[in-house]
Amino acid sequence: MNINETELRKKLNLVIEKLLSLGGPENEKELAENGGEAIGFFKRDFGIKEWDWPQGVGLYGLLKIMQAEKNEEYKEFLHNWYLENMELGLPSRNINTTTPLLTLSELNEYYHDPKFEDLCKDWANWLMTCLPRTKEGGFQHVTSANGDRQGVRLNENEMWIDTLFMTVLFLNKMGQKYQNEEWINEGIHQVLMHIKYLYDKKTGLFYHGWTFNGNNNFGGVFWCRGNSWFTLGILDYVDMFKGSLNPGVKSIIIDTYKAQVAKLKELQSKNGLWHTVLPDSESYEEVSGSAAITAGILKGIRYGILDDSYLPCAEKAVKGILKNIDKDGTVLNVSGGTGMGMDAEHYKNILVAPMAYGQSLTILALAEALKHL
Repeated sequence: MNINETELRKKLNLVIEKLLSLGGPENEKELAENGGEAIGFFKRDFGIKEWDWPQGVGLYGLLKIMQAEKNEEYKEFLHNWYLENMELGLPSRNINTTTPLLTLSELNEYYHDPKFEDLCKDWANWLMTCLPRTKEGGFQHVTSANGDRQGVRLNENEMWIDTLFMTVLFLNKMGQKYQNEEWINEGIHQVLMHIKYLYDKKTGLFYHGWTFNGNNNFGGVFWCRGNSWFTLGILDYVDMFKGSLNPGVKSIIIDTYKAQVAKLKELQSKNGLWHTVLPDSESYEEVSGSAAITAGILKGIRYGILDDSYLPCAEKAVKGILKNIDKDGTVLNVSGGTGMGMDAEHYKNILVAPMAYGQSLTILALAEALKHL
């Protein structure tokens, strides 16, 4: 790729440093008063300190850049983050609060700490026995209650595409680590269930969610970051099997990934990014989803799943991402937490603010880009 490596490394380091110190928005009061939850303002989502999905994705980015660079630079930060949160007391167990455990399950390979191991094993068992299920046994997308660390929002009989990244990756990681066939098979079941109900055969894209209560895909919206959880996460999922995934299952997953990416390539904007409502050029270009899509495409090229015709698309995307990194390392044009929407306007009206996942998904995209230089 024709990318300036010096600039890329400089901006990557800035993005990492910003993630380590990320706090809440300066206009928090204004956001709460002028839309609040309707525009994606959830106080817990901001910064790097809270135990929930935005921070969990942030930690994953740090772990992956450590592994890519073959160093242990952020190991102490990660270790202290988990110790401090466990001492504080963890929030309710749900789909989103599972996310930090994906990083912990790998981080503990450095520390072999029994309390970390016990937490991961106990949580995996909880997913199998206590997490509410939809019809046909799908993982119900239970989330944290807004403003209540110990509360939950059940989202009864609903499956959301986010679940694959937030929860299924962790369950599969634990299954592979302990050779627990029950956990591994449940992960396969969840991946295939989410493809069955969220994948649109006409476009190759994914809907944000499915409800068994209404037997529909809510507003039928193709949301950028929702799609990106699959683009990025599904290759990490397949990776974990180290070649042992059933060939028939693998074919279905990879063919679905390739169909999705072909459509994403078609929908890429002239600036290299993707719109928050993918087919809607009037919706803003959203950087966190674009970064995750970019990382997923670059990984697909590196693995030989995608051919080199995708390289110009990836290069254009990386350049677009670099233009959205501020001088202090803040990743710009990142949408806030996005609940299920009944129309495109819901997604277009979500606030834009610096978020931990915006930083970390950019880290993953730039780290993959380095491997192609």
